[in-house]
Amino acid sequence: MKLRYRELKPEDAVRVAEIDRSETIERLYAMTEGSLTAEEVHIESPAWDDKQTREMIDRFRKELSAGGTAVGCFEDGRLVGFGVLSGAFRGDRRDRLAVDLMYVSRSHRRRGIGTRLLRELSAVAADLGAKQLYVSSTETESAVSFYRKNGGEPTPEVDPELFEKEPHDIHMVIEL
Repeated sequence: MKLRYRELKPEDAVRVAEIDRSETIERLYAMTEGSLTAEEVHIESPAWDDKQTREMIDRFRKELSAGGTAVGCFEDGRLVGFGVLSGAFRGDRRDRLAVDLMYVSRSHRRRGIGTRLLRELSAVAADLGAKQLYVSSTETESAVSFYRKNGGEPTPEVDPELFEKEPHDIHMVIEL
């Protein structure tokens, strides 16, 4: 099947309901004294319920209305992956833009979709003058490994606002 990528608009927000974000989690990471540590687990993380879907839709729309950018990947007209770049510069030098959302449906993972979405968002960020992408990654092995394979490194300069929202996340930067 042919994959098609395009910029998403606020009216596309409802399409996030098409994403199956479920996964089997075997390892969780934490930052311990500046180093990544891993804990073996076995967690079945389900797809979003109705409340979580509405929260994702609201968050998507909020970021786009504040100047953010979203890119989606479609297969046969169905959204199978998307990423959202925040429009607000962050960091002491105001040279970072954050990847606010990044999801690929379970059936479409490990096919390069996330990497392509991240590249597209990186290009937008660089065009806007950002020097780094800021990532507040869920602590799952799949997410942390994905960002690390795409250049993400834990940052000592943790964004206080994003840390407060998601203190268990692994906070990283990717050089552009």
